[in-house]
Amino acid sequence: MSDFAPTIHDYPNFDPRSDAEALRKAMKGLGTDEKTIVNVLGKRSNKQRQQIIVQYKMLYGKDLINDLKGELSGKFEAVIIALLVPTYEYDARLLRGSIRGLGTDEDLLIEILSSRSPSDIRQIKQVYQQLFKKDLEKDIINDTSGHFQRLLVSLSTGMRDEGNNIDPSLAKRDAEALLKAGVKKWGTDESAFNAILASRNFNQLRATMDEYRKISGHTLEQAIRSEMSGDLANAMTAVAKCAQYRPAYFAERLYNSMKGIGTNDDMLIRIVVTRCEVDMQNIKSEFQRLYGKSLESFISGDCSGDYKRVLIALVQGNF
Repeated sequence: MSDFAPTIHDYPNFDPRSDAEALRKAMKGLGTDEKTIVNVLGKRSNKQRQQIIVQYKMLYGKDLINDLKGELSGKFEAVIIALLVPTYEYDARLLRGSIRGLGTDEDLLIEILSSRSPSDIRQIKQVYQQLFKKDLEKDIINDTSGHFQRLLVSLSTGMRDEGNNIDPSLAKRDAEALLKAGVKKWGTDESAFNAILASRNFNQLRATMDEYRKISGHTLEQAIRSEMSGDLANAMTAVAKCAQYRPAYFAERLYNSMKGIGTNDDMLIRIVVTRCEVDMQNIKSEFQRLYGKSLESFISGDCSGDYKRVLIALVQGNF
């Protein structure tokens, strides 16, 4: 499996003071220079954007995020503000937003908890506690139920094996256990699926899925869809897809955010912002392979104006 490659790196010859001054100039006077805002914030890493925020406050005694909120609006404002939130805080706020209030955004909970590394999840939980004075696991328990709840709780521990080793004999035993717990059982033993999918490292899970296909004649994803339904099936499938190849999972998510009538702007912004410093190069390659079009061309056809320009800047990168 090839190494993951981001599109946004630390910008070379970075000067936070110069960037802060450019942003201030872009917001002074009549009108706003959106192009400068895109060129600065769309080409800096999150770590560098945090330094720009500090410089801006030091130079002008004002909060950059508040100033930008006063100048921008709509989807362009949403993506620019998202870029300025520290990485783990951004995920913590997304999780909190998916839980609080009426209804639960199960889709968002699944996406984050199934795709983040165990160490990332532990950092997110810590920030969640600091920001909201609440425990993420308790919030999940209060807002979900059944086997879906149990899987989310298992994922939220951040205790998945973080190694890269593969034990072929374990892969065979796990594949047999999954087959016995699913299609060979009257009813389904969801706990067996939970225990394996939530604890094995992704390399090990890939080996297990290969073994499962050999002994069953179908994929583990097909088994999950035939044995389970609703949020639990979606969550189990998401874990399996992320284990198979995370960039392909996100390429599919991006496609689903833009296909058909209307765009799921929240999903599109969330994925581009959170993956541009992780594996966006790989996602772009998978998008092209799966759908026969570049991600940039898809965004160009589905979005407009400054919103589109900042998304494309993040997808193309700052090389």
